[in-house]
Amino acid sequence: MEPVQLLTPDGDRVTHPDFEFDLDDEAIKTFYRQLTITRRVDFEATAMQRHGELGIWVPLTGQEAAQIGSAAALEKRDFVFPTYREHGLAWLRGVDLLKVLSLYRGADQGSWDPEEHNFALYPVVIGSQVLHAVGYGMGMRYAGESGTGDLDQDRAVLAFFGDGATSQGDVNEGFVFAASYQAPVVFFCQNNQWAISEPTERQARVPLYRRADGFGFPGVRVDGNDVLACYAVVRSALQHARSGLGPVFIESYTYRMGAHTTTDDPTRYRDEAEVEPWKRKDPILRVKAYLTKNKLVDDDFFAEIEAECDAIGEHLREGCKLLPDPLPRDVFDWVYADGSPELVAQRRDYDRYVDTLDQPEGGRA
Repeated sequence: MEPVQLLTPDGDRVTHPDFEFDLDDEAIKTFYRQLTITRRVDFEATAMQRHGELGIWVPLTGQEAAQIGSAAALEKRDFVFPTYREHGLAWLRGVDLLKVLSLYRGADQGSWDPEEHNFALYPVVIGSQVLHAVGYGMGMRYAGESGTGDLDQDRAVLAFFGDGATSQGDVNEGFVFAASYQAPVVFFCQNNQWAISEPTERQARVPLYRRADGFGFPGVRVDGNDVLACYAVVRSALQHARSGLGPVFIESYTYRMGAHTTTDDPTRYRDEAEVEPWKRKDPILRVKAYLTKNKLVDDDFFAEIEAECDAIGEHLREGCKLLPDPLPRDVFDWVYADGSPELVAQRRDYDRYVDTLDQPEGGRA
C-alpha cells in the first residue's frame, strides 16, 4: 500500500479515493506556522541541552507533520497519550512548553495537568502508554462516552508510539484488549525507520500497518511528512472510533532526520546517504512550496513567522534558566497520594542523612 498522500513534496495537491482534506487555504497557512514553530522549539531545546541547560532532549525534526495534522483532527474532548517526542502536539493541546522543558531539565517528573489538557504526561517506559490508552478508551466506552450516535459528544483516544514500540508486549496486549472490547482508540505509530539503532525491517517482515489485520481492526499507512494527509487520515479514524466501530491503526511513514535523543549518535549505525532523499520530502518545505506556488502568501508572511519563532526561542531560553531546582526530599512526595509506612521510614532516614551534609538541601550531590 502506497502511503496516503494529499500534498506532494513539490507542493502539489493530489486526490485520494478514500480520504480528503476538507479545510481551506487559511488552514494550510496555519499549518505552516505551527510546523515552523514546532521545529524552532526543537532546535532551541536541542541547543539548550548542548549548553547543559537540559539533561536530555528527544528531537522531532522531520516528524512535525504527523503531530500538527493529528492535533488539528482532534476535538478538545478527545484524550491523547503521547510518547516522549510529541512536543508540537503538547503545545497545541495547551501545555506550557516550559513545563515540557522542566521535565527534561530534571526539575520535575511532568507538571502539567492531564485532565486540563486531555493530554497525558510523557512516558519513559517504551510502549507503556498504549495500555493506559486502551484502559482509558474502555472506560469511555463503558461510561457511554462513545458510540452513542451523538458525534458532538462522543469521544475517542489517540495513542502515539514509535515503530520500535510495536515489538513490545504492552503494545500488542493493548491491541488485543482494544479489539476485544471495541475500545474507541486510534493507534498512531510514527514509523521513523529507526528504533534507536535498529532499522524497521529488522523487526517487521511486513509493513507495520498490516499488524492490524491480525487483531481484527483497520490499518492504514499515511505519508507522515504530509500534514494534509495526516489530518485527513486521523480525522477519519477518530470518527470511526467515536462512532463505536472500534480501534484503527495508523502507520505514519516518516523519517527521523536527527538523533533518537541527544545522547545518540546516528552516524554510528546509519549511512548519512539515506538521509538525503528524505530532505526532499521535508514536511515544512512542501507546505511552503504550495503556498508560494499558488501565490497565497508574500514575504511578509514568512518574516512574521520567523519573528514569532525568534520571540518564542528567547522566551524558552530565558524561562528555562529560571526553572527552580528540585529539592532532594521532593522525590518522596510523588510516589503515593497518601504515603505508606515504608516510605515514611525511608524519608525519615533520608532526612537524617541530609542533616549530616554541609551543603544546602538544594544541592545536586
